[in-house]
Amino acid sequence: MTDTIRVLIVDDHPMVAQGIQSVLEDHDGISVVGTLTNGREVIDQLGTLDPDVILMDLNMPEMGGLTATELVLEKRPGTRVLILSMHDSPEYISSALSHGAMGYVLKDVPTDEIAAAIYTVMKGERYLCTGAEGAIAPKRGDAAGALTGREQTILLQLAQGLSNKEVAIALDISVRTVETHRKNIKRKLGISSTAGLTRYALEHGVLQGTGNAL
Repeated sequence: MTDTIRVLIVDDHPMVAQGIQSVLEDHDGISVVGTLTNGREVIDQLGTLDPDVILMDLNMPEMGGLTATELVLEKRPGTRVLILSMHDSPEYISSALSHGAMGYVLKDVPTDEIAAAIYTVMKGERYLCTGAEGAIAPKRGDAAGALTGREQTILLQLAQGLSNKEVAIALDISVRTVETHRKNIKRKLGISSTAGLTRYALEHGVLQGTGNAL
């Protein structure tokens, strides 16, 4: 039936993914089409699994949830990404939303709330669980809000020590494009050095969206 919501669960802890899957399958109109362990697998299998909604963890090996969210939406703009994370800091939440996620749910919410979030984003509405909703309001004026999703992705990679060439290869864009983004990021943030970008990324939680975190 076309009314069935196809859900893909992406979490590098199989027991977490399986637990969520078993709960969701008890809800009408939800079908779990797969469970994957990192963002790279999502990109590779996006066409095959054809999900309507992706439950995406943030901190995963190989490719974290932020980068994966942006790439998913570049390939399939109609896909709804719902971040499922243990982190409730404003930096995580605002960064996830700026990368195109339609919702943010903490892992410790009642499992029925995850289903409610899926139904909500499938209708085209944003969903923030109670803890997440209260966290983002004070941070709206942050300079990071001026960065596009692509710029935040590049900031993350530069802060991890990747060169312009390595970033270009990772994102399949030209070195010149990376250099342009880099200049724009520095201008928007008022930062003149790569060390400054790294420090900014650390202070604002940008690096915590990688697989190197918890």
